[in-house]
Amino acid sequence: MESLSVAAIQLTSSNTWHENLLEVKRLVTAAAKDGARLVVLPENVFLFDGKGMRRLAESDVQQQILTDVSELAKELDIFLVIGSHPSIQTESGETISSGRVRQTLWVIGPDGSLLERYDKIHLFDVTVDDKAGSYLESEVIEPGDLLPKVVDVDGFKVGLSICYDVRFPELYRQLAEQGAELLLVPAAFTYVTGKAHWATLLAARAIENQCFVLGVNQCGWHNEKRQTYGHSSLYSPFGDKQLSLSEEPGYFVQQIHKSDLIKCRDKMPCLSHRRL
Repeated sequence: MESLSVAAIQLTSSNTWHENLLEVKRLVTAAAKDGARLVVLPENVFLFDGKGMRRLAESDVQQQILTDVSELAKELDIFLVIGSHPSIQTESGETISSGRVRQTLWVIGPDGSLLERYDKIHLFDVTVDDKAGSYLESEVIEPGDLLPKVVDVDGFKVGLSICYDVRFPELYRQLAEQGAELLLVPAAFTYVTGKAHWATLLAARAIENQCFVLGVNQCGWHNEKRQTYGHSSLYSPFGDKQLSLSEEPGYFVQQIHKSDLIKCRDKMPCLSHRRL
């Protein structure tokens, strides 16, 4: 297909999975009614609680959530991307014995089947000048295998990543080399780091790889210490911001066109000019 209607779902997820699931169903249904074919949810969409990830992934609730999401995609005839959700198994099916989880992105097809998964590679172990002060994802998350993933969505090649990955351009260059035309960045960017770098990083990944980039963020206060930035945005291969949300929950739907990507790459064939 020459065009694809994409949607970003921006949420303020909590540590109560069933409330988050209800909100997801409401907003995804609204986006689909507005014509979205590919709907992307943010990181930590069903549980915003790092210490609770393992418990959720080991519980009977895990399968209930994934079944509900698969049925939703099938009912609405859409591609639905779970920005991240904890998994206690690796891609090869081995159970993680360290007590940690994989932070896994799931791509669900219109028939409800799992098309692809991507496990977050880069972990957010940093100090931030906010109420939380520091973040140590590696305490509860095991990094994924170094396997860049591209999936076909109605003829568009879609590259997969999660949040902190966006600071590592080499991943996106590998996705571009695999033919990616749209890069997904579901995230839970903190308010401080988001205000400083979110827009710049998304635009840079679009410009240097001449791809559309869809950044889908969490927003607002999730607890007394954790605030995320919102501002979910779609960037063109030229680096122009085509659409953006603010700092409240909601969604947008926008159509992207291959002709815009082809024009950009034909006028300035940067990828073919590479020397390194």
